[in-house]
Amino acid sequence: MDIRLIWLAVGTFAIGVESFAISSLLPQIADSTGVTLTQAGYLVIAFALANAFGAPVLAALTGTADRRRTLTLAALVFSVGALWASLSHGYFDLMAARVLMAFSAGLYTATAQATGVAISSVDHRARAISVIVGGTTMAVAFGAPLGALIGGLVGWRGAYVMVAAFGVIAAGSIWLLLPAGLRGAHLPLRQRIAAIGIPGVPVALLTTWLYMTGGFTVIIYIAALTTKSIGLPAALVPAVLLSFGIGAAIGNVAGGQLSDRLGSRQTIIGAIVLSAALMFGISGVAHLPVAMVGPVFFALIFVWGFVAWAFLPPQSSHLLGLSPTNAPLVLSLNASALYLGIAAGSFVGGLVLQNASVNDLGWIGGLFPVAALVLTVVAAPGRERLTGEMRLG
Repeated sequence: MDIRLIWLAVGTFAIGVESFAISSLLPQIADSTGVTLTQAGYLVIAFALANAFGAPVLAALTGTADRRRTLTLAALVFSVGALWASLSHGYFDLMAARVLMAFSAGLYTATAQATGVAISSVDHRARAISVIVGGTTMAVAFGAPLGALIGGLVGWRGAYVMVAAFGVIAAGSIWLLLPAGLRGAHLPLRQRIAAIGIPGVPVALLTTWLYMTGGFTVIIYIAALTTKSIGLPAALVPAVLLSFGIGAAIGNVAGGQLSDRLGSRQTIIGAIVLSAALMFGISGVAHLPVAMVGPVFFALIFVWGFVAWAFLPPQSSHLLGLSPTNAPLVLSLNASALYLGIAAGSFVGGLVLQNASVNDLGWIGGLFPVAALVLTVVAAPGRERLTGEMRLG
């Protein structure tokens, strides 16, 4: 394997740590900045929206620029944003820092995947993308719990200093190891957005959005769920995230293998059904006998992490199958749908906390994968592709 791919993955690891560790830091941030937990959740919404809409615009603007320079600059700006966040003096100051981080994160991720493909042989391109995306998976598995642990020991500002350090390491490694002169083809923003019209892609993107909305309705407020609903001490939140993350790392690998053996559609449907059932189950844990609550909760979180991340590889495979010649475009659109789901899930979770109880997060979040299941079953890929071909004809 090309060692340069690993250093590209360090950047996606840093981005993933910040994106997922914040779920455990929100209660601290809310107390520190004097806002409610729901308002602290808006920081996640701002990051997700800036990433979803900023990434395609910035990728279009920098498409022909030297990729080594673009990646290094994006990683450094991300680190600057993390340091800004660690030194921020209030809620809106922190919000501005996270928006800056989101823009640079979106540009870095899109450029890193394109660079991984460019420096790999044709028969190793899929593996290159999996290594880079694997940085995010490792962040979920180990980086987010580490961020939560550091946040518990030295506060949320210390966690942002750690994220900044990872960004600097990625920037230095990329500058030293990547060759200069790698440039991509110019793809206007209009062409990137036009990929939405490829038959089958709209349904797939909406499925991703619904699935991620449901999951992030719960995971963003996992700290509050762990302490207020399940009744576990705050010191166990990193362990909860570690349980979810290990399950996610295993599920990411298993999802790809199951997709190859059973087909992407069957694997997607299975992940959606199980994810909904597990979220409903999480809302029911608090009603169990006290002695069972903790062990059952940890078991459900582990299995949910497995199922949640088993969805992503077959969904990417499904999108690639819809339009192999437009792979970078449809995958970037899927990334935007993913971040829009994070934003929507954070918003829905905030509404639940305002108008219901933290224990309601699971069953309300579970309604979104149910909607995704209905959409996936009703909009059969073959039927939609045929409709698209008839339109093109």
